[in-house]
Amino acid sequence: VFREFLRSEYSEDNLLFWLACEELKKETNLSTVDEKARIIYEDYVSILSPKEVSLDSRVREGINQSLAEPSSVMYEDAQLQIYTLMHRDSFPRFLNSSVYRDLLASRRRTCLDT
Repeated sequence: VFREFLRSEYSEDNLLFWLACEELKKETNLSTVDEKARIIYEDYVSILSPKEVSLDSRVREGINQSLAEPSSVMYEDAQLQIYTLMHRDSFPRFLNSSVYRDLLASRRRTCLDT
């Protein structure tokens, strides 16, 4: 439901970036790490990407330097920055949204019916 809410606000890419970074961290095969790291860059970090996430210049520069030797943790600072953005901005709006209120009401009805 949160993902659907983010999609409606045109910020689903933040969650998709965060999830892609989580998958990268689990990877142990170096060639797969290299491939996934480059895909994440092309999909979410590159200024040419339509799904570019908002990162500050310090974090972006660190990622650019890490591309020479990608690692499974090269996006940790960026991931934290996007998590913080969602935590402080998107999630509070979600909790105040009609989508969330409708979900709560539906769950309450289900609990009362059982």
